[in-house]
Amino acid sequence: MTELSALWLRVAALLYSLGLIHAFRTVVQGRATMFRWALLGLRVGAVFHFVAVVEEGLLTGHFPANTVYETISLWALLMAVVYLLAHWRYQLETLSVALFPLIFMMTMMSALGRPVGAWSSETVRNVWLTIHVVLVLLGYAAFLLTAVGALAYLFQERELKRKRPQAFYYRLPPLGTLDEVISRSMGVGFVLITISIVVAATWAFVEVGTHWIRDPKIAISLATWVIYLLMVFLRVSAGWRGRKAAVMALTALGSSAVTWVAHVGLRSDWVR
Repeated sequence: MTELSALWLRVAALLYSLGLIHAFRTVVQGRATMFRWALLGLRVGAVFHFVAVVEEGLLTGHFPANTVYETISLWALLMAVVYLLAHWRYQLETLSVALFPLIFMMTMMSALGRPVGAWSSETVRNVWLTIHVVLVLLGYAAFLLTAVGALAYLFQERELKRKRPQAFYYRLPPLGTLDEVISRSMGVGFVLITISIVVAATWAFVEVGTHWIRDPKIAISLATWVIYLLMVFLRVSAGWRGRKAAVMALTALGSSAVTWVAHVGLRSDWVR
């Protein structure tokens, strides 16, 4: 990736981050409060993104999908353009909760295709990694609370159908309270995990250059994040509540466990 095209791509990612903030606020607060700004950021960001893709192709002399980073960048641009056209025709605001974070993440990762210098200091390097670890643990704690709430919801729902519930049933919060716990903890967990991935990608970009994206652990982490994204999208946009939301929360927790196992020893390998 050329230096100038990487610059335009990073500007696009910065503008797309408005969409990420919009998704965060929608998930946590339960309502869209800055969609217009996020849509404006997507429109302007798509222009810079288009310039980056065209310039990359002109300067390198090949179609700008020759590397993993170029392919991800082009894919993200096409997603942005298709969404803008669909919104212009059908006003599909609800899809923004899923597409805006996805477009931002893909653009950010493709913008990290050009190596940079080493860390300014060992302290900064270790602090940056520590922030990632803390965010991941907090995110997993939030999703664990989501899963516990989901199990309690499923148990209580089953006992209600039996019409002669066990004594433990009366110790549980009402179904409405459990549903609220699932919703809030799910939103907070998604925000924390997303930020942790951004921090981790930036850390790995400085630490190991452009090789980090080919690590299988990264693919597992991103697959888990996509499950989180699908979960919150179905919750916010498709209205999944009750049993469906509980089952989805347990699926996300299982995926988190696989991701954690895949990353065992990762910090000790990378921290010198």
